Amino acid sequence: MASEARDRRAVITGLGAVSAFGWGVSALRDGLRSGRTAIGPFQRFDHTRHRTHVAGEVPEGPPPDFARGPRWPRLSLADRFAVFAAREALAQAGLASPLHERVAGVFFGSSTGGMLESERYLTELVRPGARPPLGLMSSQQINGPGDAVARELRVTGPVQTLSSACASGALALEAALAAIRTGEVDIALAGGSDSLCEITYSGFNALRAVDEAPCRPFREGRAGMSIGEGAGVIVLESLAHARARGATPLAELRGSGASCDASHMTAPHPEGAGAALALARAFADAGLDPDEVDFINAHGTGTPLNDVAEFAAFKGALGARVSEVPLTSTKGVVGHLLGSSGAIEAIATVLGLRDREVHPTPGGGRVDPAIGARLVLDVPQAVPDARAAVSTSLAFGGSNVALVLARWD
Repeated sequence: MASEARDRRAVITGLGAVSAFGWGVSALRDGLRSGRTAIGPFQRFDHTRHRTHVAGEVPEGPPPDFARGPRWPRLSLADRFAVFAAREALAQAGLASPLHERVAGVFFGSSTGGMLESERYLTELVRPGARPPLGLMSSQQINGPGDAVARELRVTGPVQTLSSACASGALALEAALAAIRTGEVDIALAGGSDSLCEITYSGFNALRAVDEAPCRPFREGRAGMSIGEGAGVIVLESLAHARARGATPLAELRGSGASCDASHMTAPHPEGAGAALALARAFADAGLDPDEVDFINAHGTGTPLNDVAEFAAFKGALGARVSEVPLTSTKGVVGHLLGSSGAIEAIATVLGLRDREVHPTPGGGRVDPAIGARLVLDVPQAVPDARAAVSTSLAFGGSNVALVLARWD
């Protein structure tokens, strides 16, 4: 029985990413290590009437050698991010599509899906005499990116889309972990994808939750978040399946935990009670003592309330040791990727475990002394003995997810 349980462990064999640094994991890794931010002026839509004017926008792409396929012109931008990242992850894993002959599934998170194209359609529709192409609406639903991945790679197993605001990508990874453990699938393509759209940008501006400059998580004087876009996809496999085909795991998704604050529609629980519960559940699920956590990839939006509440949760879970644990926020580098943020941050965490270093969090000003975090600044921080790390996602509505990731040697 113990051997069977071990064989159902979920190992990571492939990574794929699209971010404001470009198309591909290597662009993301180089950007994370650079100490600079990819958040800046953007062109995705006209934002002159809004209060702020920066975002983490994906450069034009994909690379010329990427095989777009016949459906590419009808895919939304979020679909395209997802398909590219999924193919990259599959290639690194040494797997080939179609996957219909394997027990495989797709588990995806999204917050806006094809909203950008829907906005473009409606903008044209209200103009006198205009007849915008209905194709702009062909992938307007939230499940669009995950379904596009399933179609492109011909995955005939379960296809699930989870949408719980900014926790969606992390929840998708949790769902994939459960499916691997129960034997529902042997392979899971898990992650998330979202593109910039005006309804989200204007909404966060109306809430005054967006910084006019690139966001500065955990810094003194921080003034809000920065919106980003992109996708992150992870190939998860049962250990037995990976071993049977001779694959070498990159890391292990060792455990997860979820909770709800049940407190406020937009503000986090002031003491981070829900996030602390998610962390406790993740550590228990992973069979990991909190003292074994070597670094933290925090949700870290850069909003005054969220950073304080989240660090309170870390302190509740790790105790006084929390001030000694290196902490970073990927959102300070590429922005808040909404429904895909949990996925891209899990990838950043895997890269950190693999390379045994924690990427820096850009931003001016000193670390907020009222928080007391050991925020990694300027250059990557070496963690030579890193074995395990935690990545958190905290969403509107109080939805919280914590993922425990472990190095694989």
